[in-house]
Amino acid sequence: MTDRASFLDGVYDFTLSNWRSLRARWRDLAGGARPQTSALLTDGAVERLREQMQDCLEGRGGEVSARARAAALGQTYLGLLPAGRERFLQLLATEFDINHGAVAAACQRLAHARGDEEKRNIERALRQALEAPRVKLLTQFNALPSGVKFLVDMRAELMKLAHHDEALGALDQDLKNLLAHWFDEGFLEIKRITWDSPAALLEKLMVYEAVHEIRSWSDLKNRLEADRRCFAYFHPRMPDEPLIFVEVALVKGMADNVQSLLDETAPVGDPAEADTAIFYSISNCQRGLSGISFGAFLIKRVADRLAAELPHLARYATLSPMPGFRAWLETRANEEGDDLLTPPERKALDVLPGPADEKHLVSLLARPHWYEDHALAEALKAPMLRLAARYLVTEKTARGRALDGVAHFHLSNGARLERINWLGDLSPKGLQQSAGIMINYLYRLSEIEDNHEAYTGEGRVTASPAIMRLLKS
Repeated sequence: MTDRASFLDGVYDFTLSNWRSLRARWRDLAGGARPQTSALLTDGAVERLREQMQDCLEGRGGEVSARARAAALGQTYLGLLPAGRERFLQLLATEFDINHGAVAAACQRLAHARGDEEKRNIERALRQALEAPRVKLLTQFNALPSGVKFLVDMRAELMKLAHHDEALGALDQDLKNLLAHWFDEGFLEIKRITWDSPAALLEKLMVYEAVHEIRSWSDLKNRLEADRRCFAYFHPRMPDEPLIFVEVALVKGMADNVQSLLDETAPVGDPAEADTAIFYSISNCQRGLSGISFGAFLIKRVADRLAAELPHLARYATLSPMPGFRAWLETRANEEGDDLLTPPERKALDVLPGPADEKHLVSLLARPHWYEDHALAEALKAPMLRLAARYLVTEKTARGRALDGVAHFHLSNGARLERINWLGDLSPKGLQQSAGIMINYLYRLSEIEDNHEAYTGEGRVTASPAIMRLLKS
């Protein structure tokens, strides 16, 4: 099966099958009871759902009874249509929030408390009042089979609804905090993925790859050859679901384009002869864990694994995109006009054949297959490399962080901005987002801490002399 649309249809069917399987397992835990609510969650069904949530919180009976009630509630959620799941989440967010009156009263008592013992008692009561009942309710799913994955997927749905709803935003924050505790890096296991890994896991890699699309099974096999490595994080409560994975190429020298790394016809290299590990793709797999960072730890742990396996490796670097560069460039071109280019750069574009009004930077980049026109590509190279350096080194958000999200990630981890590569990614996505440019971020173990402190403390980007020269050109 090499057609991607057919493949994705198959994975979608597989996911639905898993949901049905989960509902069946939870039905057994719930004593065979079926949900008493409609798939649309009508007004009458909301009252029954409210009672169901309250029963979970009251905690009557022992552990078996608590699991049965949580399983029944989870069954209800899984059986709802999207509109019904939104009403479910709204009910949880609005009616099972903290008791604001109790919090205010505890604060008032604390302000007038006398003696250490009285203060400690009131502080204890205040901590309890500050924990929303919905947090206790959500925690109960942790004890169910696949309950953690259920909560991760619930948050993925919640995030889509929470942007313009304050109550759902607060619920999202509560659930994110829970997941952040459960997915602490200390709980995670790193595993190497090979061509001999279970087929179901390999299928998930194909779906979750977010940087360079895996086009076929042969493409995937090429990425798992002897001169390649793939590592992923797993959680013990989600053993079959990768959380994040990184793809590594073992090569000679620092790779400057992704076409050669992904070339299925290229001969397989000898890892014993490689001197550089190139991290060329990092993909988060679980949308519900957005905002909970694993990438920095994963890179460092993979580097440790590679150093132990291949001690002759001299360099650890990335080959990374600039996802926001084209959008930034178009904004700057609209605001700065001809001032965006230096006189020599402007002159190099003016002498190109064609109408004068089509020789603006953005217009030239919009030409189909512009990179195949040697004269045009050469005229664009100097201004584009200089502007890429400006974008990466000097352009900042209001909070003083790098404007580019990928740059912020690697600079926060202590990497150095090493090299800007012209025509490094000629895929449609690479051209549309980064104008085909790719970046090498270099991880020097002896400099990581200093680079991290310079960036997070002062907002200073550590860059190679070659990149600093581009800024001055």
